[in-house]
Amino acid sequence: MNDLRIRTATAEDLDAVLAFWAQAAEGKSISDSREGVARLIERDPGALLLAERAGELAGTLIAGFDGWRCHLYRLAVHPAHRKQGVAKALLRAAEERFTALGGRRGDAMVLDRNELAHHAWSAAGYAPQPEWSRWVKPLAG
Repeated sequence: MNDLRIRTATAEDLDAVLAFWAQAAEGKSISDSREGVARLIERDPGALLLAERAGELAGTLIAGFDGWRCHLYRLAVHPAHRKQGVAKALLRAAEERFTALGGRRGDAMVLDRNELAHHAWSAAGYAPQPEWSRWVKPLAG
């Protein structure tokens, strides 16, 4: 794992990240577009973490902090790089970021049907919070 590099995404990474998510991520987000990812990077330049190995994108994680809560989204690891510590390294980088910003607890968006992700999140010390449900309302068509 010594050859794994974690860095923040830049505007130059937009197309590569979207192509990576189409291949490696489970599900599609309403914000999976050039405009959506560009907005994220512009609003919070440190939020989109990329894991690279040998110059190739191996994983992603959005570690957003709104000044109050720490939110984790789009943890995705390329199938060829799974079970090699990529998710663990991304989560460690996100948690270090949150701690430096004064965050106190991270919450993760995890698809109910994504059993593989459940194992990864559990191994990292995260657990479902059964007394809460996510309520959503799309704001744009």
